[in-house]
Amino acid sequence: MAALTQTGCQVSSTNQRITVASAGSISSLDPAQVSTVHSLQLLSAIGDPLYSLNNDGSLQPRLAASEPTISADGRLVTIPLRTDVRFHDGTRFDAKAMAFSLRRFLRIGTLSYVVGDRIKAVEVEAPHVLRLELNRRSTSLEGLLTSINLTPLSPRAYAKHKDSFLHDNFVGTGPYRLTKFNEKQQRLEPFDQYWGDPPKNPGLDLISLSNSTALFGALRSGEVDVLLSASIDEDQRHALNQQAKRGDLHESVGPAMEIGYITLLSNTAPLSDQRLRQAIALSLDRDEVSERVSYGLRRPLRALIPPSLPGGGVAPWPKHNPKDAKTLLRQSGYCEGTQLEVPLTFRSNVPADKLLALTWQAQVQRDLADCMVLKLDGVESTTVYRQLGEGAFKAVILDWLGSYPDPEAYLNPLLSCSNAEGHVCLDGEAAISGSFWSAPGLQNALQESDSVRGAPRAAILNTIEELTVNGAAYIPVWLESPRSWSQRSLKPPLYNRSGFLRLAELERVSHKQEGN
Repeated sequence: MAALTQTGCQVSSTNQRITVASAGSISSLDPAQVSTVHSLQLLSAIGDPLYSLNNDGSLQPRLAASEPTISADGRLVTIPLRTDVRFHDGTRFDAKAMAFSLRRFLRIGTLSYVVGDRIKAVEVEAPHVLRLELNRRSTSLEGLLTSINLTPLSPRAYAKHKDSFLHDNFVGTGPYRLTKFNEKQQRLEPFDQYWGDPPKNPGLDLISLSNSTALFGALRSGEVDVLLSASIDEDQRHALNQQAKRGDLHESVGPAMEIGYITLLSNTAPLSDQRLRQAIALSLDRDEVSERVSYGLRRPLRALIPPSLPGGGVAPWPKHNPKDAKTLLRQSGYCEGTQLEVPLTFRSNVPADKLLALTWQAQVQRDLADCMVLKLDGVESTTVYRQLGEGAFKAVILDWLGSYPDPEAYLNPLLSCSNAEGHVCLDGEAAISGSFWSAPGLQNALQESDSVRGAPRAAILNTIEELTVNGAAYIPVWLESPRSWSQRSLKPPLYNRSGFLRLAELERVSHKQEGN
């Protein structure tokens, strides 16, 4: 609260800095490692991608000077780079710097799903021309080039961190430079040598508070200017939504790109029985969950691919059907005095998780009390992520935001497997994700889907989702749009196509505009 009090004083000063509040600490700023929405949101302000996406899905050059040139076989990608860009330490951005950053990511990055096995080599063709040699043709490459995880880093600043992470500093090319960092507070100042449009504010203070009530109260009292939605309880989200409808606050909504889902451990009993996993999937009433947990702000989802992406818009996962669930449970020896006990883990620091778990538990008790019971256990999210790949959780509630807007960024991190035996993944993202599930032909289908476009790609993506539905190791629950609320003294915040708040465009209105 001391940090809040200090930044609250700054808000009322003539400096007019803008305070953005959220929950959750940031333990690392290294693009080769960060994966949380909170951390990526910060990176989007202090770093730049090579490209961004326009509203129509087309590429817009950022650090690139124009669209990439791709060879006829799809294996060579040439990217011309801007010549007027500097890093925050004053050094020039060029192809060598971009190559340094990409090679570093490929060498030490923990987020192997971002690049996968696509990039074979990174070469400097000319001082401001980068060339990527690919292992195979990649339809999703254009989306990959918009990922903020691939933002360039100053080779001079990271000379001692070529093979190790730099957690507490960042030297990139973005519109802001980082002047203060700890896990709970970051200070950003406009970068006066920025190549693009300068920020519309004199600086930002990003703060983290420990609980939803403190965040809600800070926005209501005017001590913070902007509040990010993932940080607060569902009742308070609903209250702010209603306040915005009355005109007391601005509410901004970004593209629905984050999926909430449940992972089932498929390689150990009892959930190694496919019929039991299918029964569990049929026991969930998404419509009721959406309404009871989020007042309908989170939309029910029956797919792994968000509807706005190519190949999305289908809903292959079955609807709530306790009758069919009971049939499957009976076939596996349950009901009539024998209950399937399912330990369900929820992240104790994510408000919606507990409500989802309680609502689902009540549904099972209502519909399948003689066959199945959910036993709830709250675990802090960092512990969940650390133990997920160890097979520690029979069933766990999670969410996912693709690192770039393409189906590949959703399917690959959950389903890819480099070593499988039948329906068990021994090594790969499916093991790291905690399901340990695979299927014959699935990996080939994933690679094939990334080599074609249009209708052929949509057909393969549908096949992948159907295989995954049948395996029932994942249960999609809802689709979430990022939301933020801001004071009326600011212009309404805007989101980019990747779902990040455009922090550099946060701007106060004049007193005349505010009065109107």
